[in-house]
Amino acid sequence: MSNTAKKYLVTGGAGYVGSVVTAHLLEAGHTVTVLDDLSTGFREGVPQGTEFIEGRIQDAAEWLDPCYDGVLHFAAFSQVGESVVDPEKYWVNNVGGTTSLLAAMRDAGVRTLVFSSTAATYGEPVSSPITETDPTAPTNPYGASKLAVDHMISGEAAAHGLAAVSLRYFNVAGAYGNSGERHDPESHLIPLVLQVALGQRASISVYGDDYPTPDGTCVRDYIHVADLAEAHLLALDAATAGEHLICNLGNGNGFSVREVIETVRQVTGHPVPEVAAPRRGGDPAVLVASADTARKRLGWQPSRPDLAAIVADAWTFARREEPTAP
Repeated sequence: MSNTAKKYLVTGGAGYVGSVVTAHLLEAGHTVTVLDDLSTGFREGVPQGTEFIEGRIQDAAEWLDPCYDGVLHFAAFSQVGESVVDPEKYWVNNVGGTTSLLAAMRDAGVRTLVFSSTAATYGEPVSSPITETDPTAPTNPYGASKLAVDHMISGEAAAHGLAAVSLRYFNVAGAYGNSGERHDPESHLIPLVLQVALGQRASISVYGDDYPTPDGTCVRDYIHVADLAEAHLLALDAATAGEHLICNLGNGNGFSVREVIETVRQVTGHPVPEVAAPRRGGDPAVLVASADTARKRLGWQPSRPDLAAIVADAWTFARREEPTAP
C-alpha cells in the first residue's frame, strides 16, 4: 500500500463496511471526509479524526473539490427484500445518486473511485466458485441497481479516464473496533444466530435442509470485514486511469448454515435452537467466490479466513450493543 498520505471522500462512511474502511484509511495516515445522510448509518460509528458531513450523495458537488485524491463509494440502500417491493427507491438512490456523484467527480477533477459492489450482480450462479467473467443476471432490483452502477463506471472510465475498481463482496461478517453489523431489519445469518445466543430471538430458522451440499443446508462464502477493508486500500493503489477493474472478494471457501450455527454455539457457549423452514425462492445451494483476480491485481490475501474468529469478533460487538439492565 502507498506510504503517501492522501485525502479521500468516503460516501456512506457511517455504515458497517464504510466505517471500517474509514478506520483503515485513518490508520494508514490518510485524511478522510465521510459523507452520509444517516438514513441507515450511525454517527457514532464514524471513527474519530474524520471530518463528517451529514448530506446526500446527490449533493456531493457541494463538498467535492480538487483537493481530494479519490472517492470510496458505499452509499446505497442494500435490503434485497425491500428492493423487490420498493424498486424505485433503489433506482433513485443507488443509480441516480451515483450519477450525481460521478458528475461531481468529473467536474472536480477527482479521477479515482473504489465502488462497493456485490455478488448479487451475478444472480443464480452458473458455476462455482464464481469468477468475474461469469454472467451477470441479478434476481432483484438491489443487485440490478449495483450492476447498473458498474456499467456506468465502465462508461465513465472509457470516456473520461476514470481510474476505477469495483469490489464485489460476498458475505461480509465480523467486526472491527466500534463497527459491526446492526442492520434494521437484520437479514444476515451470523448476527441473526447471535441474537438467538443473546436471548433476543427464540430460535433460528433453517430454510431448507435438502440442498445438494454435505449437510443439506446452503453454503456461503464469509469474509471478515477487516480483510474487506484492506482490499479497498489496495484497490486505491491499483486503480489505473481509463480502466474499470472488477474484483470478487471472498475467502474462496464456503460454510453451510448448520456450520455457522454450530460455530456460534461453540464460540458463545449458548444453546441455539433451530427451526426447520421451507426453502426460500431464489436461494442458490452454493455461493462461493473466486478471488484470484483480487490476489493477482491487488496483491490481496485475506488473513482472517477462520469462521470461529469471524464469529468471535461479531460476538464481542453484539454483546457490547446489547442493552444493559436498568
